[in-house]
Amino acid sequence: MTVADDVPTSESGGPEDLEQAATIFAGLRPRLFGIAYRMLGSFTEAEDLVQEVWLRWQNYERGTVVNPAAFLATAITRLAINAVQSARVRRETYVGPWLPEPVDTGADPHLGAERDEALGFAVLLLLERLSPNERAAYVLREAFDYPYRQIAEIIQLSEAAVRQLVSRARKHVRTGRRAPVTGAEQRRLLTAFVAAARSGDLAALEELLAADVTSYSDGGGAVRASRIPVVGALRVARYVRAFAAHFWVGVEVKWGSANGQACALLCRDGVVFTVLTVDASAEGIDRVLWMMNPDKIMAVSAVG
Repeated sequence: MTVADDVPTSESGGPEDLEQAATIFAGLRPRLFGIAYRMLGSFTEAEDLVQEVWLRWQNYERGTVVNPAAFLATAITRLAINAVQSARVRRETYVGPWLPEPVDTGADPHLGAERDEALGFAVLLLLERLSPNERAAYVLREAFDYPYRQIAEIIQLSEAAVRQLVSRARKHVRTGRRAPVTGAEQRRLLTAFVAAARSGDLAALEELLAADVTSYSDGGGAVRASRIPVVGALRVARYVRAFAAHFWVGVEVKWGSANGQACALLCRDGVVFTVLTVDASAEGIDRVLWMMNPDKIMAVSAVG
């Protein structure tokens, strides 16, 4: 059942009432987008859900709503839970590795959250393996610090069940990745990786990579990209060196911030065609993420 299955609608609303509704919604919009994006890992899908919630909010009998913030958070979360289920079916036929859609975090580092949890690419990839309810509980608790009682009301489970969901999700995230390096060290490693990749320096690449590093290329079938992950320091280094001579021709590198971490915006003729970033730990670079699907890098390209 969706949020609005039993929602009464008002026949009309005066201009002042609608203006007030718009003001309330605008104030909460960053949080609504932050919830939806963390749930879906997609800028465009999150924006679509926020727009749907706005339309429902416009037509709802708002005088019956005691707490607009709670009402709208419930609406976006339940829609996102349904959307996650649909997205999983679509991603089964996705061409090549699926990576989260990068979002620029220069202007709004936390996307409306009190914390930056569940925003980085590594965690978003781990959340893909959770059930929709586990993902919702984790996002609401860890990124937005919602009380367990309120999360239980939002996802319509008992408080005890919600605590179990959050506990399982935390364990999954904790065991699924090594402790990340600082932001400054991640930027240093990314800068060094770009320099080594551009020159095709095999030794320099190997030195930067963790032994079990994985390189993911998300082209979505729209552009030429590896359709399987490349695993292992030597294999990744050789893979990157193999295409260095032609991939980097005419490329201008700009630096930006996506999902709270440094990224390289690779441009050709002034257009961003790849968003490149790395996740790293004390072992070195653990993941290399090449985001190349044109439909998924528009939000970063616009500011690149």
